[in-house]
Amino acid sequence: MSTIEPVHPTNKVKIAVFWLYVMIPLAWGVFNTLSQAMKLFQ
Repeated sequence: MSTIEPVHPTNKVKIAVFWLYVMIPLAWGVFNTLSQAMKLFQ
């Protein structure tokens, strides 16, 4: 059988930094899209 090695703390940090790198621009884009869409309905 193959054994799964536990995730090292440095890998958790890299994963967290990667998700921040992805989610911050995504959240900014969603916010801007919604704010622009609200202008259409006013």
